[in-house]
Amino acid sequence: MSKLRAIFFDIDDTLYSTSEFSELARSAAIDSMIEAGLNLSKEEIREELEEVIHEFSSNYEHHFDRLLLRTPRRYYKGINPAIIVAAGVMAYHETKSRRLAPYEDAIEVLRLLSSNTDLLLGIISEGLEVKQAEKLVRMRVTQFISPSAIFISNQIGISKPNPKLYQRACSDLNLKPAETMYVGDNPLHDIDPPNSIGMIAVRMRRAGKYYHSDSKSKPARVVQNFWDFLDYLKQDFELKV
Repeated sequence: MSKLRAIFFDIDDTLYSTSEFSELARSAAIDSMIEAGLNLSKEEIREELEEVIHEFSSNYEHHFDRLLLRTPRRYYKGINPAIIVAAGVMAYHETKSRRLAPYEDAIEVLRLLSSNTDLLLGIISEGLEVKQAEKLVRMRVTQFISPSAIFISNQIGISKPNPKLYQRACSDLNLKPAETMYVGDNPLHDIDPPNSIGMIAVRMRRAGKYYHSDSKSKPARVVQNFWDFLDYLKQDFELKV
């Protein structure tokens, strides 16, 4: 077995609970839009918003604008739709600033790895560069991550599950795939692609929408949290922290 030199992490539902946070932020946004004059029930708005997200993806930057465009004017008659959109956007971002937080065990293990080992720690993430980078900054994990080892799909023009995204991270840092590990929650995006190029793929299976999904290939290990992950590193790689 090659010496482990680097570990890359996914962000969403790996370092923090995306599903839990998204529900909180969207609920706050809907409440604010109703307060601003959108005359629909919370459930009606939620259903339409979920449809917009499904159609345009979670990385689309104008969910609330699109929601208002497809809502008949009679439901906000006499009100400039920009006010309703602004209310939703503000509530969403205020929730983000207050509630976006990493798993506590993620922070503790990242701290141990960064201070007690010579491993290079990095990120390989799917999404818009500023949006994903903002999460890293807000969660204060950048202090543990090498600034040259952050790879965000939209920034380099390669999206998951294309294995070239993982190859790019390795080649840019002069790493062999067999010397690198990837930790993520999505079986088809975070396990199969790195496996296909010879990386060590570890599945973080603690929560989220992919909990009941399976990969086509077998992960090196399935862990429930970051303490489980640290035990795996100690046992299989004789890591001392």
